[in-house]
Amino acid sequence: MKLDSNIKINDLKAPLEQFWKLSGEKIALIEQSFDPEKGAPVFTEKGKYVTRGWTEWTQGFQYGSALLQFDATGDEKFLRIGRENTLYKMAPHLTHTGVHDHGFNNVSTYGNLLRLMKEGKIEENEWEKNFYELALKASGAVQAMRWTSIPSGGFIYSFNGPHSLFVDTIRSCRALVVSHALGHVLQGENDKRISLIQRAIQHILSTVRYSIYYGKGRDSYDISGRTAHEIIFNTNDGNYRCPNSQQGYTGFSTWTRGLAWAICGLGETLEILDQIDESDYALIISKKALVEELVNSAKATSEFYFKNTPTDGIPYWDTGAPGLSKMGDYLNQASDPFNAFEPIDSSAACIAAQGLIRIGNFLMSSEPETSKKYIQAGIQVAKSLFSEPYLSTEKSHQGLILHSIYHQPNGWDYRPEKDKAPYGESCMWGDYHARELALLLQRTLNHETYYSFFNCVNIL
Repeated sequence: MKLDSNIKINDLKAPLEQFWKLSGEKIALIEQSFDPEKGAPVFTEKGKYVTRGWTEWTQGFQYGSALLQFDATGDEKFLRIGRENTLYKMAPHLTHTGVHDHGFNNVSTYGNLLRLMKEGKIEENEWEKNFYELALKASGAVQAMRWTSIPSGGFIYSFNGPHSLFVDTIRSCRALVVSHALGHVLQGENDKRISLIQRAIQHILSTVRYSIYYGKGRDSYDISGRTAHEIIFNTNDGNYRCPNSQQGYTGFSTWTRGLAWAICGLGETLEILDQIDESDYALIISKKALVEELVNSAKATSEFYFKNTPTDGIPYWDTGAPGLSKMGDYLNQASDPFNAFEPIDSSAACIAAQGLIRIGNFLMSSEPETSKKYIQAGIQVAKSLFSEPYLSTEKSHQGLILHSIYHQPNGWDYRPEKDKAPYGESCMWGDYHARELALLLQRTLNHETYYSFFNCVNIL
């Protein structure tokens, strides 16, 4: 990625206006035509959102998008869409014991609604507030039940089973953090009270110690900052066995959306630690040691992103994808979503950009030059995303950010042309995170309350 100091956040004012206009149109299109009886919308095919059965992890992004649209524009029809669908359709996600995605589904809906109430953007109603809080308490506890103990702590295991740690789940930990902050615990056998914040911290530490590499020779492909999508453990003794990948090329290359999840999750965690009582997790690690470890991980993953992403900040789907070898000096030019070899994943850019900004904001006082670099990178990625060929301006296309993919190894993504990589489609998580990025930037531009998921508990 090539940084350009001439690009400023003020340059995004006009793009943000167009972004939110198009965003509202896309939400309305989906609401009018998508049949929820078929499941949750996952990604587009020929410009129309379709389902893809694997796990139900995207419905919260659908209705959370409407809430972000209301937040950004004040248009109450989007509040109605988000609030009513959360009430009538999201309850099964609160007790879904089979997924690691509670922080995605439920913090994006119940959490956004509670946040809007705490920020004074919707009228406070005691019973409604209690309803959102109860939902978030339950969600965090259910998520924490998916637990595998290992000698160094433990982790929330993925839908693959107790042996499997996914790098994605670092951001889903926010379900546990919110539940704990609202005063909840998980009660286990014999009424054992299990701390949700301690489980969240243990999971985050397992992620930074196993899913992220630091160039220390763990294996032949140990490059500082790269991530593995999945880490495999022996469930009999809890020992680490090997890296793996479900959606990346291999366990020894870097699936860039997994890298983005790490950057985003680390940024979000760092910026809220001052609002969590250290004594609540001191049995696991001191705050000082935790911050040092997370900052080290955040900087390593961010620097890897810069080194392995084209000049405009939009990455290809995996740094080891075999077709990249046929693309010449692809890192020293802008990304090419229409190439014949490997797809772009714009959703990774949507996720990583806000993580880079949040890490930059956290480092502002301690490492001002690094802070400036990371914030600048996030702004530049946003500038690329919020313009063509990534911003979806076609009226009939239901997606907002184009050229994302879901599962390249399984071949699930639509190919408009057989002799080219998949292109031209959107995904629900990419569109949602683009809206989060836009809201973060808009609030910064307008000197409004800093946008954080934790505002549903405490307002920064």
